[in-house]
Amino acid sequence: MAISLFTGVWACEVEDNHSPFTGSDGLPSPVFEPVVENLPGKARITYSLPGDNDLLYIKAVYNLTNGREAEVKASYFNNSLMVEGFADTLEHEVKLYAVNRAEQESEPVTVVVKPKKAPVWDVYETLDVKASFGGIQVKAINPNREDVAILIMEQNEYGEWVADPNSIYTSTDTIDYALRGMDTLKHEFAFTIRDRWLNYTDTVYSEIYPFYEAALPKTSYKGVTLPGDAPHHPSTAMANMWDGDIMNWPRIYMTQSVVSGPHTITIDTGVEAKMSRIVIWDYPEYYNGRTYYYLGNLKEFEVWGSNDPPADGSYDNWVKLGTYNATKPSGLPFGQQTDEDYRFAQEGFNWEFDIDAPKVRYLRIRSIKNWGGSTYMAIGEIQVYGDPR
Repeated sequence: MAISLFTGVWACEVEDNHSPFTGSDGLPSPVFEPVVENLPGKARITYSLPGDNDLLYIKAVYNLTNGREAEVKASYFNNSLMVEGFADTLEHEVKLYAVNRAEQESEPVTVVVKPKKAPVWDVYETLDVKASFGGIQVKAINPNREDVAILIMEQNEYGEWVADPNSIYTSTDTIDYALRGMDTLKHEFAFTIRDRWLNYTDTVYSEIYPFYEAALPKTSYKGVTLPGDAPHHPSTAMANMWDGDIMNWPRIYMTQSVVSGPHTITIDTGVEAKMSRIVIWDYPEYYNGRTYYYLGNLKEFEVWGSNDPPADGSYDNWVKLGTYNATKPSGLPFGQQTDEDYRFAQEGFNWEFDIDAPKVRYLRIRSIKNWGGSTYMAIGEIQVYGDPR
């Protein structure tokens, strides 16, 4: 009975003891000789570490532009940390604490940072929104490749501005995005830029009348082989580009890689139309799962249009609809891709045509350079849009 009583008391004492198991040598000494490097929307603070044996980390505490308190920790293996999330260029106080293994904090050392212009304002100042076929086109520059959201808002039935679920969330440096599926009536939009610290820019308001467009039915597409067109890989067929399968081998179209020089293919859409764009789904190679921006995927290419293609395969009677250069949102090296890269490619690349081009029926895709550095092309699927009225 005595043993049971003793055990119960001991267990109670352990349960009630919430202090750190690690002892300490007293309050740690503070950091010293702090140096500030001001950067866009953030600042790097470099410092000298105290000589305490039980030092665990350095902590920075500060307030963001929006009033929220932020905290950053850096291991004692480092002698610097980054304070981020500022949306202005004003002075901000940052308190630095040395913390030991007993979670005891030193006296604070206060430094003043004065960040440079925040990345959200670069995006805001370069924001360009205009009417597009079937919707709107949003372009902007994000030179620091920061995570940003361009919120595309319309008013609901109560007159409140509500963000479209298909707003732009990206970290790419060159933003070029289209929101489609709209009629040609007037649409009122509002746009604001937000970063991951919930800082917002001012709001831009715009009235836009989208241009009419319709998907040209794939049942009318057929392949045409003109003199000079590239021979195809024997396991693939041109009809695979409009069979509804966007990525699986061999239901793609591939030209023969052994043929040098620019590769050209010709397509009859079956209808004369004011062509607005072509959506191209590249073929994701079986590399590290499925990889886009790779080998035969189109990198530098042209699209041409005609109503009366010459039988000799020349470019007489053809008009150039556009010259294009595919880019990877992440900017990563060849053979590497992020989730954003993958999603962007899997949704299909929208290549807009010259708005001043005449109506055409036939299209030619001319590959100048693929991602692998040669000229053959690998296309999973296409969809052409325009106004056939």
